[in-house]
Amino acid sequence: MATDQLSRTFSALSDPTRRAILTMLSQGEATVTDIAAPFDMSLPAISKHLQVLEKAELISRGRDAQWRPARLNAVTLAPAADWIDDYRRFWETSFDALEQHLTSEEKGTTRD
Repeated sequence: MATDQLSRTFSALSDPTRRAILTMLSQGEATVTDIAAPFDMSLPAISKHLQVLEKAELISRGRDAQWRPARLNAVTLAPAADWIDDYRRFWETSFDALEQHLTSEEKGTTRD
């Protein structure tokens, strides 16, 4: 994934409303009105959030007569998940090493 695409993905995910919208869309496609229902904000505000998600390619918008249902494009989350996973492995390795060190220190002090 290009660095600018990864940046757009993380920028889009940085907002709690947009994360909630993605969670909602993980259950299936929805219209702007459906998406706006649980939020205390205007339809234009929700539309702006959808534009950010669409620019980051996290959602796609269809055409069904006058409706433009939004749907999750989960495949674009995979590179971001892979990037995060690299750091998860780093921390797991670091915590495993710390655990081993503490265990050996504990054994060393119990022998005295």
